[in-house]
Amino acid sequence: MVLTVTGRGRYIALEGAEACGKSTHARRLATDLDAVLTRETGGTRIGAAIRDILHDTDNHDLSDHAEVLLIAADRAQHLAEVIRPSLENGRHVVSDRSAYSSLAYQGYGRGVPLDVVRRTSDWALDGTWPELVLLIDVPEDVLAQRMSSRALDRFEQADAAFHARVRAGFAEMAAEDPLHWLVIDGTGSRDDVAALIRATVHDRLGI
Repeated sequence: MVLTVTGRGRYIALEGAEACGKSTHARRLATDLDAVLTRETGGTRIGAAIRDILHDTDNHDLSDHAEVLLIAADRAQHLAEVIRPSLENGRHVVSDRSAYSSLAYQGYGRGVPLDVVRRTSDWALDGTWPELVLLIDVPEDVLAQRMSSRALDRFEQADAAFHARVRAGFAEMAAEDPLHWLVIDGTGSRDDVAALIRATVHDRLGI
């Protein structure tokens, strides 16, 4: 099914577990579409300061609710500075993560009630959720191998059970909303995965 919206750009998010390749493929897709490339958290100057707090491995005492609210603040600034102006000017937006990461990480992962995370995110976004979400799926052993070769931030340092809940949360959201979500097999070469993503976006959005 092709999702059609006229008069404005299209908002696409790439989601997935840590080290799945979404950042690489967000860049490639944005280049292919001549779209605005952005990310959550940290897609604005203010957001970058918030991101530093969230990812700092010294912040062991940050509460789960404070984490939700900090991310919502980043998201509200991101909407005001990047997402809404771009879409209203007819530019497509490709985002490395979106509000769905809050549901996966703070909801499924941390255990904050999903309805609280969803309402908070929706308020921050003024209802502007991604039109299409591409979930890059990579087996757990491949993710672990990729993670072993890099320095880990505060989220990445969480235990295996947390990351398993996050992955399960993404899978559940994708299964429950096939109109807006598509699962992409991320195990192929970068070029093959990029080509699959590009074809999928064309098929679903006509761009």
